[in-house]
Amino acid sequence: MSEKKKLTKDEKKLMREIFWSSFMLEASYNYERQQALGFSIGMWPAIKRYYKNKKDQAEALERHMAIFNTTPHVVTTITGVATALEKEASENPKFDKSIINNVKVGLMGPFAGIGDSLFWGTLRVISVGIGLSLAQQGSILGPILFLLLFNVPHMLVRYYGGVFGYKFGTSLMGKASSSGIMQKISKAATIVGLMVIGAMTASMVKLQSALVFTVGEEKLPMQDYIDQIFPLLLPLLYTLFMFYLLKKGKKPTTILLITIAIGIGGSLLGLI
Repeated sequence: MSEKKKLTKDEKKLMREIFWSSFMLEASYNYERQQALGFSIGMWPAIKRYYKNKKDQAEALERHMAIFNTTPHVVTTITGVATALEKEASENPKFDKSIINNVKVGLMGPFAGIGDSLFWGTLRVISVGIGLSLAQQGSILGPILFLLLFNVPHMLVRYYGGVFGYKFGTSLMGKASSSGIMQKISKAATIVGLMVIGAMTASMVKLQSALVFTVGEEKLPMQDYIDQIFPLLLPLLYTLFMFYLLKKGKKPTTILLITIAIGIGGSLLGLI
């Protein structure tokens, strides 16, 4: 399918449904899977179209419950690509469904960087600046203009991003089917996804040692020496420990309680 090919009437309807359901992305944000449940809800219009029995629908919904996090304004582009992949999976029994999440995770990091820079770092600042200048003069146009300047581009990117993602995904499937490059794409997406998860570990897991050794009159903070040898070593080790517990069958709630206990106990003992 060419990217320039027009969508059918049913596909346009699907894009509108995905657009509206994408606003649920952060309605159920949590620290275990982040935006996964919201993304899964956003995929429901496609899932119910492509899978006709409840078992396949449940499997697809569960598939999209893997951890996911990106800028909400650009999420529909990823949803569009995932929709095209789900369509292929529903029509092709030999399709490797693990590719869907590999591609998703590979896209969420780069799109988060683009979305954060464009919407949070640029457009919001400009919109607030213009809106505040008018509001300080007592003009009702201040908040109105702020909302328009920020949300009109947001809505356009959100809708047409989904259309672009879907067209790109279907085009990709057509080319991949004829050239047999899907496995390479999956491998590349997996590598990018692992890099994204690694970066999330480094930026989101906070753990430092509070131990300070005293030699004579000189104080030697342990954390300083750990950072010199292996920066962010403790967050990495604790992430690997949590992964080990998950592999052992421990529930996320149990791991959360263990984390709270370690945090409180380590703080009281002066260890972290």
